[in-house]
Amino acid sequence: MQPSAPPAAVPRDPTATLTETAVRPSWRQALKVYLEPASLRMLALGFSSGLPLLLVLGTFSFWLREASIDRSAIGHLSWIGLTYAFKWVWSPLVDRMPLPLLSRTFGQRRAWLLLSQCGVAAGLLGMAFNDPGQALQPVVWCALAVAFASATQDVALDAFRIESAGAERQAALAATYQTGYRLAMIWAGAGALALAALAEVNGGGYQAAAWRYAYAAMAASMLVGILTTLLSAEPAPRPPVAARGAAEWLRGTLIEPFADFFRRYGGRALLVLALIAVYRISDVVMGIMANPFYVDMGYTKAEVATVTKLYGVVMTLVGAFAGGALAMRLGVMRVLMLGALLSALTNLLFAWLGTRGHDVTGLVLVVAADNLAGGIATSAFVAYLSGLTNLRYSATQYALFSSLMLVLPKFLAGFSGDMVDRFGYGSFFAGTALLGLPVLALVALARRATPVGEARPARM
Repeated sequence: MQPSAPPAAVPRDPTATLTETAVRPSWRQALKVYLEPASLRMLALGFSSGLPLLLVLGTFSFWLREASIDRSAIGHLSWIGLTYAFKWVWSPLVDRMPLPLLSRTFGQRRAWLLLSQCGVAAGLLGMAFNDPGQALQPVVWCALAVAFASATQDVALDAFRIESAGAERQAALAATYQTGYRLAMIWAGAGALALAALAEVNGGGYQAAAWRYAYAAMAASMLVGILTTLLSAEPAPRPPVAARGAAEWLRGTLIEPFADFFRRYGGRALLVLALIAVYRISDVVMGIMANPFYVDMGYTKAEVATVTKLYGVVMTLVGAFAGGALAMRLGVMRVLMLGALLSALTNLLFAWLGTRGHDVTGLVLVVAADNLAGGIATSAFVAYLSGLTNLRYSATQYALFSSLMLVLPKFLAGFSGDMVDRFGYGSFFAGTALLGLPVLALVALARRATPVGEARPARM
C-alpha cells in the first residue's frame, strides 16, 4: 500500500511500536495484513533475495566439501559473505544514482532491482560451468560476482519494501519477505541438492556435471524476481533533488544519511549499533560449518535436502509468521529478546547431535528447533532495523544496519573450519552458543534506553 501523502510524523522507534502507543489490533486484523498486495509482492521479491545466499554459502559449502575441499578452506571462503557486510559502501549509489535508460523506464528502485537480478543469474551460470574440484579460483570469482549482485539487490529491495507501506505494516512485510526468502532457501538448498542427486550417473560420489545442472536451474529461477519487478509498481517518488556540485552530492548521499541517524538517536546510537553488530552472531558463526558437519556425519544429499533444507525451512516460515504477529501484538523488543535466547540455546542442540552419529530422527528435532528460533529472531530483527530508518535515506541507512550485522559474525565465521579442526564439532557448537550471551544483555539495555511511547519522525 502506498499512501498518497505521508504523515509528518509516524511512531517508528522500534522500542515504541504501535502495539505500545496505540490500540492493539485483533489477531484477525494482525493476520489479514499478509493478504495485502504489498505483502504478496514482498513474498515473490523475498524469493529473489533469498535464492543467491545459500548458493554462495550453504549449498556451496556442501558442494565444496563433496569435492574434497578441506574445512579450513571452506571456512575462509565464507568470507565471500562479507560482500553483504560492505554493501553500505555503494548503497548511496543505489539510493540516488539513476541508471541510464533503466531508471527512466522503470523508476529508481525497479531499475536497480532488475540490473542486480540479472547479475545474479549471470554469476550463477558462471558457477555452473566451472568445477571447484579441478580449478577452485574461477568458481570463487563467479561466487563473488553473485554475492555482489545479490547484495546490491538487497539494498534496492530493502528500500522498495520500506517505501511501499507505512510503519504499521513493516513487521508484516518483513514476515512475508522472510517467507519468500525461506521458500527460496528451500529451493536453493533442498532443490539444488535434489537436482544434483537426480543428475548423478550411476549414483553416489562427486560428479561435477550434476552440480552444473543444479546451478543452471538456480540461475533460471531468478526469473521469479525479474518478472515480479517488471510487473510491480514503483513506490511513490520522493521530491526531486536539485542539481548539486560533487561535494554537496557526496555529503547528501553518503555522509548525511549516517549523520541523520546519530542526530536522531544521540547517545543511544552506539548502543543500537552494538546490538545490530552482534545480534545474529551465534547463528552466522555456527551456520558456516553446518553443511560440512552433515557431510562428515554421513548424511546423504537426500537426507540433508529433506530434513535441513525442506522441513527445516518450513519451520523457519512458521517462526517468521509467529515473529511478525508477535511483534505487532507484543512489541519488537520483546520478540528480539525471545529470538536471541532461542537462537543461542538451539546451538547447544547441535553439540548434542554430534554425539549421536548418523541419527536422522535427532537431526529432524534439532533442525526443527533451530529453524523455528531463527524465523522468530529474523522476523523481529528485520522489523527492528526497518524501524530505525528515516525514509528519506531508506536504502543507505538500511544497508548500513544490515551490513553492520554481518561484519563481525562473518569475520569470525571465516575461522570456523580451523576451530572445528582443532577442537571438534561439539566444542565449536557450544562455543557459538556462548556468543549469544552478550546479545541478551544488549537487547535489555536497548529497551531500557528508550522511553516507552517516544515517537520520532519517520518520513521527511
